[in-house]
Amino acid sequence: MSSTNKPSNLSRRKFLRGSTMAATGFFIVPRHVLGRGFTAPSDKLQIAAIGAGGKGGDDIRNFYSSGKVDIAYLCDVDDRQSAKSRQTFPKAKYYKDFREMLEKEHKHIDACNVSTPDNCHAVAAMAVMQLGKHVYCQKPMTHDIYEARMLTEAAKRYKVVAQMGNQGSSGDGVRLMQEWYNAGLIGDATAIHVWTNRPVWPQGGLKPTGHDEIPSELNWDLWQGPAEADDYHHEFLPFNWRGWWRYGTGALGDMGCHLIDPAFKTVGLGYPSEVECSMSTIYQVMWTPLDHPDSCPVSSSVKMKFPGKPGKPDVALYWMDGGIQPERPDELDANDRMGGPDGGVIITGTKGKMMCGTYGAEPTLLPKSRMSEAASVPKTLPRVPEGHYHQWVNACIAGYGKNELSSPFDYAGPLTETILMGNLALRSYNLKDSSGKYPGRKKLLWDAANMKITNFDEANAFVKRNYRAGWTLGV
Repeated sequence: MSSTNKPSNLSRRKFLRGSTMAATGFFIVPRHVLGRGFTAPSDKLQIAAIGAGGKGGDDIRNFYSSGKVDIAYLCDVDDRQSAKSRQTFPKAKYYKDFREMLEKEHKHIDACNVSTPDNCHAVAAMAVMQLGKHVYCQKPMTHDIYEARMLTEAAKRYKVVAQMGNQGSSGDGVRLMQEWYNAGLIGDATAIHVWTNRPVWPQGGLKPTGHDEIPSELNWDLWQGPAEADDYHHEFLPFNWRGWWRYGTGALGDMGCHLIDPAFKTVGLGYPSEVECSMSTIYQVMWTPLDHPDSCPVSSSVKMKFPGKPGKPDVALYWMDGGIQPERPDELDANDRMGGPDGGVIITGTKGKMMCGTYGAEPTLLPKSRMSEAASVPKTLPRVPEGHYHQWVNACIAGYGKNELSSPFDYAGPLTETILMGNLALRSYNLKDSSGKYPGRKKLLWDAANMKITNFDEANAFVKRNYRAGWTLGV
């Protein structure tokens, strides 16, 4: 089905007509008849999966393992990627276009998982929420800043249980770091260093020329979603799309929600006030910057400033990828690993430092001899023994506002915006100013309330992208 002849979101009139199976009052067998601990088939959460291969397939299996859901519908634009999920859940009705699925099946759907390329996260998640359906959306929540703000507001407006898929946010490590920080063990944060070994896919090169034959199992038009239409190249699929701005969000978009999250939550950060960066590509010629507008960089370094809360210092956050790492802290023993095997976080405060790996793993105070102090800090924050996926399932069953989430959209939205602010800086790096000159490393000043760079208007092109005809966010 072509994206140019079908609307991308359902009308509000259809939303008002929509209802879940539970609203009909039809139950096959009451739970009390079946006995405690048994979930009646009619009580199970009816989940539709938008994106059924790759990470989407992993998501589906995690939801299903709760024993509280039925995988009722599967949707994927690539029959090759969705094959395993269709074999595992043969009773699930299969669609190619999520818009068609939602229009035809919304009365029978309680919640949806969105696990598509970043490019389609927002349009799919918004369409789901407009029907009053709960949503689990993979990280990063959206492709651009405007989308993140709109989805954050929509989750509140439509009163749905909305969670982003940064599963480390439900881990014990993040909660330990919060408890240590709240107990004052490192004082007030002044600097945060975050790094990753990504990208582990091609980035920084020139866009491939020509085109390849589209596989018969793939609907390439639907795969592109709201992005500007382009020729098919086998280099994009199934994973390397992450390195192309049109579809992905690069190393920062891929891992920022996992790595910045522990610091963002521990320190209680909000929106940054300024951002600057440096980056490298495969092709550099002396002192002349080369503009590679299609590809994310080979490596990058981003600095963001967060205004301090009353009586607290400003906080500088440094992001590094592509093999770049911060200096080892003096408090770390020479033979100890810095962070984790694929990245890490170091929070520097006025009284000390703390460190963790990806997903908040293996948190520790620095020097590690201070861990005896951490042992005496009471555990005041609730843990999530059921894990990130089952936490969302339980919250959906309980209903909006009943259960706490680790990464609800009102938290995940500002976190995503922060990550995408780094990408805005990277994409603006080689832009010429109004005089036609390259200004070099720029400090971009951010008006968060109005979602606008105030001192370099050219950068605002990356706050909100234009959708191609037939696609809309529906706000």
